Amino acid sequence: MAGKRRKRRGLFSPIYLTLVLIVLYLPILMVVIYSFNSGRTIGSWQGFTTSWYTRLMGNALMGDALRNSLILAVLSAGLSGVIGTLGAIGLANGHLRAGGVIESTATLPMMMPELVLGMAYLSLFTAAGVKLGMGALILTHTTFCIPYVFINVKSRLIGMDPALSEAARDLGASPLRVLRDITLPLVFPAVVSGMMLAAAMSLDDVVISFFVTSAETTTLPLKVYTGLRSGGTPEINALSTLMLGAIFLFVALSQLIRARSEKKLNSPR
Repeated sequence: MAGKRRKRRGLFSPIYLTLVLIVLYLPILMVVIYSFNSGRTIGSWQGFTTSWYTRLMGNALMGDALRNSLILAVLSAGLSGVIGTLGAIGLANGHLRAGGVIESTATLPMMMPELVLGMAYLSLFTAAGVKLGMGALILTHTTFCIPYVFINVKSRLIGMDPALSEAARDLGASPLRVLRDITLPLVFPAVVSGMMLAAAMSLDDVVISFFVTSAETTTLPLKVYTGLRSGGTPEINALSTLMLGAIFLFVALSQLIRARSEKKLNSPR
């Protein structure tokens, strides 16, 4: 009986996993497939073409939106990398009584609904008289990107041997020298991994950007959203395919860097 149950479980697990993967990735696969469709309607395959990618490359409005998105992703990832890294190191070395509360508060933007965050940022900027646009976008994206860097660096610091920093201080190194020569080089892979995740999240955001952007400034995800609302064209499928590829690349590189850093950290010396 036990052998039959194990056999049934062994058959059920791959079937269940396959169904989950189909539900998750079939819509994404359809977008990619129909970006090469010569027809304008989804659901009717009329032949293979790459003309939508060619038209996309010549679309000046899409080019402006792409430039804005790249600038926003780079700046927000860079700022969140600095703030998240220093916050994680300070919290790890501070030994504060309220450290758990501070850590939970720092990761709160990642768990809060984007709709609530967007409305909160809009209310704050309106009350403070901050002009909506690229500046507001950079502030908001930096805020919700910080937790991705903070968590990565914090987990890396937990796995570090504290004897390294203690030995350096015993040899007369100042706290700044320990930070520069020991801590930062060891956590650098986690910083890069977190910044890549932050850039991917910034490139993917629609809801929060919708609340704090202006008519003069638009991002690529917002351009896709407005294009779909007006009926959409196969160019949107081509653009979505390129965005998916970029985001998957960012996430894959982030995980690869993190896995290599953890392997290096845990390897016997």
